[in-house]
Amino acid sequence: MSINDFTLELSQLEFVHSGLSRPESIIAEPDGTLWTSDNRGGVTRIDPDGSMRTLGHIGGDTNGLAMDAEGNLYLAHIEHGKVYKMDREGNHAVVLDAIDGQPLGAVNFVFIDSKDRLWVTVSTRSIPWFIAAAAPRPDGYIILIDEKGPRIVADGIYFTNEARMDAEERFLYVSETMGNRVLRYPVKEDGLGEAEVFGPSEFGLGGYPDGITFDAEGNLWVTHIIRNGLGVITPDGDHHVVFEDVNQPAIENAVRLIEQNALTPEAMFACVGPTIQFPTSLTFAGPDLKTAYVGSLAMPHLIRFQSPVAGLPMRHWR
Repeated sequence: MSINDFTLELSQLEFVHSGLSRPESIIAEPDGTLWTSDNRGGVTRIDPDGSMRTLGHIGGDTNGLAMDAEGNLYLAHIEHGKVYKMDREGNHAVVLDAIDGQPLGAVNFVFIDSKDRLWVTVSTRSIPWFIAAAAPRPDGYIILIDEKGPRIVADGIYFTNEARMDAEERFLYVSETMGNRVLRYPVKEDGLGEAEVFGPSEFGLGGYPDGITFDAEGNLWVTHIIRNGLGVITPDGDHHVVFEDVNQPAIENAVRLIEQNALTPEAMFACVGPTIQFPTSLTFAGPDLKTAYVGSLAMPHLIRFQSPVAGLPMRHWR
């Protein structure tokens, strides 16, 4: 099946691994082990037999996850405004909590490239992060951490969310949630070039992108958080919806309030669908990397489905 023809009915989705708490981000390992962010401690490990164990004592809203080649986890903590490193038993240390003498703000995601550099996205300099959703402002940015230390390499972004590189690592792709689009930056030896829009100039009413993930054919999968959906941007920039669970009146109200810089938590959370609630991230798993898992802000379980295309292996798979 061509990726352009791939769609799913909500009835075709599986709901698995119940009992999670805010599983915003997911990491898959080759042996079938899954890790999800979890606000009860830090992360939850899901073994191939389905058994689960919550690890860490960080607490609060852990957001994006990454794994290095040694199997250590890096946690972007959107509530604490810190980047943590955690071993496989839940022991943690702070990697970064300030830059240029200032607090980081709402740290959203960490991506590790093939050179073991860390790319850290910060949604907004404001905490709590909801301030920048209620009244969007271009104060999101990207940090590069390498042998030279941490430094800001891109700024002026409307709510920086997940970041990924293509297979050749020519570009860093970034979900600009409140800009309602995906940006990409040419990767330079010491940072990033100028941003350009990848895919649609905007995703339409309430199409705010959250998580982005590449597959092995260069398609970029995008979760649309308040449309409770998932889409795909092909390498030529075309976008189509795979599935969504739209609460249209609530979305129209939320968008109107955002345009007035007056979104409330109640109006945002009213956008959840009856079947899917605020999908945030997608990861590919399984021996063929064709089993897709979707995390969320609001569901106590993961979504699972079979993809027609294998995922792009992450740093810890290579």
